[in-house]
Amino acid sequence: MDHFLDKSHGQPGFSADREPALRIVPGTGERIGFETSDEVYEQLHAHHDMARLTVQINPVTGPVYVEGAEPGDALAVTIHEIRLKDWGWSVSLPGSGALQNVMGEGMFTRRVPIDAAGVHVTDRHVFQPLPMIGCIGTAPAVGSNSTIMPSYPQGGNMDVTDCSPGSTVYLPVMVEGAYLSIGDIHAIMAEGESSFVAIEAEGIAVVSIALVKGLALRAPRVETAEEWIFVGLGDPVQESIRRGYEDMFGFLVEDQGWEAGDAYAVMSAVGHSRLGGPTGSVAPDPLHPFTAVGAVTVHRLPKSVL
Repeated sequence: MDHFLDKSHGQPGFSADREPALRIVPGTGERIGFETSDEVYEQLHAHHDMARLTVQINPVTGPVYVEGAEPGDALAVTIHEIRLKDWGWSVSLPGSGALQNVMGEGMFTRRVPIDAAGVHVTDRHVFQPLPMIGCIGTAPAVGSNSTIMPSYPQGGNMDVTDCSPGSTVYLPVMVEGAYLSIGDIHAIMAEGESSFVAIEAEGIAVVSIALVKGLALRAPRVETAEEWIFVGLGDPVQESIRRGYEDMFGFLVEDQGWEAGDAYAVMSAVGHSRLGGPTGSVAPDPLHPFTAVGAVTVHRLPKSVL
């Protein structure tokens, strides 16, 4: 690890109005460690009361200023490893998630040990960790993007399980320097994050940053060893699906030089679509801050067809 940003650099949003915590030259292979914080879950576990929180929810560590990054470019953020600490958290926030009606108005919290055996979700259920980054993004052209809801074209709290070691996350650049921030590490998370809160865990995400000049993206995409994954953002969910598939089609036709008919037929056969995280794609009603509007979808193209 060449650089380390500890959790004292946690910020409440994605913004270019903040002083960079670090400036880097892209493409050098230098590795940066982003430490994340789980103090909000410590406090909720202690007193089960959102009103008594003294720390921000879902802070992101950063921002990192990327030399030479300009609007119309894209960052390529490769995730090399995620180092988990010794415990995680399962928490139900009243009024949030697909299980809110069955979990009731009280707050459930559980401290989840993490050790060499795995993630001890219950006394009987120990799962191998599948660490991932829930919240990763660049700054918007103006103002600040939330780290909670919704997801944005620049990233944010997407909660996409493929933002994991071995993957490269491509993010649009909207301002000079990009201002990359990372937070919200999960020890393991079911796709879709039904509970709105995964097995949250403090940890360190180790990444390197490259710059792709002239790659103008309208939404993030993720490259794994076996797939290209295109994030769809829209309201309603059908719009999110349409946009994600359009980006996949554009990748095949414009970037790979395919004929339109070939792209259409192959996508019809193996271009799979799934729900992403639960944070929506439009800012929620302030009176219902955990009720998602719109959808995040992910659209998977196997590299074997390229």
